[in-house]
Amino acid sequence: MKITVDADRCRGHGVCCALCPEVFDLSDDGYAVVLTPEVPAEFRETVRTAMGQCPERAIAEA
Repeated sequence: MKITVDADRCRGHGVCCALCPEVFDLSDDGYAVVLTPEVPAEFRETVRTAMGQCPERAIAEA
């Protein structure tokens, strides 16, 4: 599973970072970035949860 964050849609709510800090972080500008585009198997379900809970729907599978 590969994921991306659409920088144009992200508004820096940080839901993804709170749910899965192993995969997401906030940039210096306060927007989500993907730390590991190829999501390890143990985090896939949590990443899917983050995708569903992102208020801006900025996270997508690549």
